[in-house]
Amino acid sequence: MTPGVEGAPAGADGTPAASGTDPVGSRLAGYDAVVYDLDGTLVELAVDWGAVADDVLDAYAERALIPPTEELWDLLGAADDYGIRAEVEAAIAGHERPGARESARLPLGDRLTGTAAGADTGSHPPAGVCSLNCEEACRIAVETHGLDDALVSDAIVGRDTVETRKPDPASLLAAIDRIGAAPEDALFVGDSRSDAVTAERGGVDFAWVADLVAE
Repeated sequence: MTPGVEGAPAGADGTPAASGTDPVGSRLAGYDAVVYDLDGTLVELAVDWGAVADDVLDAYAERALIPPTEELWDLLGAADDYGIRAEVEAAIAGHERPGARESARLPLGDRLTGTAAGADTGSHPPAGVCSLNCEEACRIAVETHGLDDALVSDAIVGRDTVETRKPDPASLLAAIDRIGAAPEDALFVGDSRSDAVTAERGGVDFAWVADLVAE
């Protein structure tokens, strides 16, 4: 494992990336696997999350249930207790799928596809996705933006792929296992505190996407 990645301004081992090489590839070179968050890291989903929360609240109201909160992911977390998990999942995924088709690819996604200046996809270790979005939306976004060749297909893990979701580390560890690597030899790249906590709980190194793609 290459220590000290979180917040590192240079290579994964703390040394500057070599001149003329892909800085992302240089930082990832010490790992056997890299797992990426999706929304906000590789792509930006075209989703109005406020509207998603409203639809989920409607799913509660239609069944005369008083929601415990108005926060989207907490509503999803409580859905099992209220017996409406399928309805809440359907409401969220109904926004995520079209949002994935209409999503924009972000700079790190450009690097993975080899379309960014200086990108060297050959230097990247096997990669997967661990996302809070549903697996189907993840796969739609991956296909839409030509990320298929850069990712291990079986290692695309959404919130509904395993029994728990981030920040529980099970989804991250599942993606790493499906790549064929050990947690201590893997890196998770994300854009949120939840991503960082997920990595910490799983014993996996973490890198902020903003630091990873910084010039």
